[in-house]
Amino acid sequence: MSQPQLSRALQRIQPSPTTAMTDRATALREAGRDIISLSVGEPDLATPPHVVAAMQQALRDGRTRYTPVGGTSAMKRAAALHFARDLNIAATPANTTISAGGKQAIFHALCATIDPGDEVVIPAPWWVSYPEIARFAGATVVPLPTTPASAFRFTAQALEAAITPRTRWLLLNSPGNPTGAVFPADELHAIAEVLDRHPRVLVMSDDIYAPLRYGGGDHATLAALRPDLAADSDKGRVLTISGVSKSHAMTGLRIGFATGPEWLIRAMERLQSHSSGNPCSISQAGAVAAMEGPQDFLADWRDIFRRRRDLVCAAVDAMPGLSTPVPDGAFYCLVDAAPLIGGDMPDDGALALHLLDHGVAVVPASAFGGAHCGLSGFRISFAAGEDTLREALQRIETAVTKL
Repeated sequence: MSQPQLSRALQRIQPSPTTAMTDRATALREAGRDIISLSVGEPDLATPPHVVAAMQQALRDGRTRYTPVGGTSAMKRAAALHFARDLNIAATPANTTISAGGKQAIFHALCATIDPGDEVVIPAPWWVSYPEIARFAGATVVPLPTTPASAFRFTAQALEAAITPRTRWLLLNSPGNPTGAVFPADELHAIAEVLDRHPRVLVMSDDIYAPLRYGGGDHATLAALRPDLAADSDKGRVLTISGVSKSHAMTGLRIGFATGPEWLIRAMERLQSHSSGNPCSISQAGAVAAMEGPQDFLADWRDIFRRRRDLVCAAVDAMPGLSTPVPDGAFYCLVDAAPLIGGDMPDDGALALHLLDHGVAVVPASAFGGAHCGLSGFRISFAAGEDTLREALQRIETAVTKL
């Protein structure tokens, strides 16, 4: 019996490589293999107790019914508080929407605004879902290559060269996945000057890792630096994405936030009304507590991740054939392994499988568009305990010395 024909839209995309590697590591562990997974972007730290308590209370109160599609009033107020307090964006509940994770907000924004023939400029290396969502929506992906030498940041001049009359979106991610790259304010101002010359281009600023930065000063984001671009009017064109998955260890609870011009927020909610409907009511109660409750634990979490980052970077740089820039944010290192590629190791996908054979799951750089940057290697997530990281790093060193 023949298989049903898949839509052309679905045929344009591939499954998530990070999810695939994590699932493969899980399956091997369940089969009895000793596998350390450094493939998933998920904090190993416990969800804050006040967040758990708020969800338990919501269950006891019977808050298990439908909510408004774009989130409860309390959730929208809490998200607007977060954008204003933590990102210096003049958000209000009216121009804020809540989704089942930041990924859903990105999906709805692109699908609501892209027509066939449009282009989406995405800095590479990129988070694996950005190009796939853009392709599903019908766009052509235009890679904007970066390199370790540029700290994985592109220049305003490179952006200008990438924009055409068909460009519909620029996707920004700072701190970035998979690189940990952070754009400083002066570079964002230069990017904004390019955007001034291209009023059709919308901007998605994915700031979900903003609380996990390791430098000093305030987090820089386009909507705060250039509120005229983000103005809540028919000409507003900056959408900022955030959430609680990374900052409050709530990945499985699936709550993301977005703020932007009201015309775009309403379009996203229109689409969400026919896709998932409202985000989980209990998760929203937890996210309200996450945003309105104490934030001081984040300083301790940053110290933990900073120590892990320094441990991983030092160990990787000491291994033959491997090197990595020190990331300024998030909890990833993108390792350059180009000297190891060749002969019996034809590409970084084969290298990732070689490391898996030695008990460590990582994601090859090719999954993040590394080929557009001439980069062969792999991403390490250091969202794991120090003892686990030391053991994983020892396994990686053993594996590469056998090549």
